Amino acid sequence: MSFEEDDEVVLHDKHSEYDGETGTITQVVDTMFGEPNYTVSFDDGQEAGVPEDNLELAEDDESEEDPDEGEDEAVDDA
Repeated sequence: MSFEEDDEVVLHDKHSEYDGETGTITQVVDTMFGEPNYTVSFDDGQEAGVPEDNLELAEDDESEEDPDEGEDEAVDDA
């Protein structure tokens, strides 16, 4: 999967201080082999030169909401 700037991603790199953290892609650079490398910004820094295999698209907060939430509310038709 290819990522684009402004995508929210989770970094998976046991050698990084940001391992497991969610950040935003701020730059995409193609290597001389045609593989993309990414710069990911976090709240307290950034990680550059991240290969695509070390990234996972972050889950949207909206998908974690309960889909049944609000169904029990009474509707007043008067």
